[in-house]
Amino acid sequence: MKLTKQLFFVFSFVALVYSCKETDKDATATTTETKVEAESTKRTGQAFIKDDGSTTVLSIAIGSKDHTTLVAAVQAAQLENALVNAGPLMVFAPTNEAFAALPEGTVESLLKPENKDALANILKYHVTPGNYSKDFLKKFKKLGQANNQYVKVEVVDGEPMIGGAKILGSVKAGNGIVHIIDKVLLPPTEE
Repeated sequence: MKLTKQLFFVFSFVALVYSCKETDKDATATTTETKVEAESTKRTGQAFIKDDGSTTVLSIAIGSKDHTTLVAAVQAAQLENALVNAGPLMVFAPTNEAFAALPEGTVESLLKPENKDALANILKYHVTPGNYSKDFLKKFKKLGQANNQYVKVEVVDGEPMIGGAKILGSVKAGNGIVHIIDKVLLPPTEE
C-alpha cells in the first residue's frame, strides 16, 4: 500500500509538471502570436524611429498648426518614410486653407483607404528633388516632381509661382526645404 501511495504521488507530480509545461507552451504560443500580430500592423521605417532632434521636411509639417490637413494626408497615403530620407527634398506644402479651398468633400474622399493611390499621386506632385531657395526657383520653367510629372514655374510680379501657387514662406530642413504654398497642386490628368 505504501508503494502504491508513493507511485500515485510520483505519477501525480509528473502529470502536474507535464500539464504546467503544456500550459506554458500555450501561453508562449499565444504571446508570440500576439506579438507577431502587433508587429505586422505596426508601421515601420525611418519615419517611425524615435526623434533624434534633426529636422526633416516631415517634422516641420508635423510641427506646424497650419499643415494638419497635409500631415493627415501624408499619413493616410503612408508616405512618411519618403519625407524623412536623406534628400535633398523640396516640398511644396499647401496650408490648411489651401486644402479647404478644394471643392467640398474632396479632402474627405481622398483620405479614404480606397483612394490611397490617388492621394499619394497628388502628394508626390508636391515633392521634387533639390534644395532651392524661392529666388533660385525663378530660374526654372518647370520642375520634375516625385510622381514623374512636371509642374510649371512662372514668375509673376517678381515672385515664382509653382503650378499657380504662391510661395508664402520657406523653412529649411536637414534633408531639404519646405516651401509653404497657398494652393493644392493637382497633377495634370493624362488623356
